[in-house]
Amino acid sequence: MSARTVRVNELIQRELNDILRQRYQSEALAITVTEVRVSPDLREGRVFVSILGDPEEVGRRFRWLRRHAPAIRGEVGRRIVLKFLPRFEYKLDKSASQTARLMELLDQVEGKPPQGPPGAP
Repeated sequence: MSARTVRVNELIQRELNDILRQRYQSEALAITVTEVRVSPDLREGRVFVSILGDPEEVGRRFRWLRRHAPAIRGEVGRRIVLKFLPRFEYKLDKSASQTARLMELLDQVEGKPPQGPPGAP
């Protein structure tokens, strides 16, 4: 991957997170863009998002994100000047939930009691 592609990936990721925080505060509260991968010709891009919540909530927020994708892409186009603005394909990044599950399993193997959310009895 070229240095230019890496810079474009990071720039798009930063702008997407900023747009979600500024324009869609309440709806995008639990959504974080974890990675962006654009093709070398900048025509296609994959946006990996992590969404907090139970599976039903994750599905609902992911559908919301996909419905608002054209407006979000338009805002990215106004903020970033590129010869081609990639078409974004959103993918659910499950690494955070998988990491939490792995830590839970490791705690069980070590004989530690399972830890709930912070502040839970």
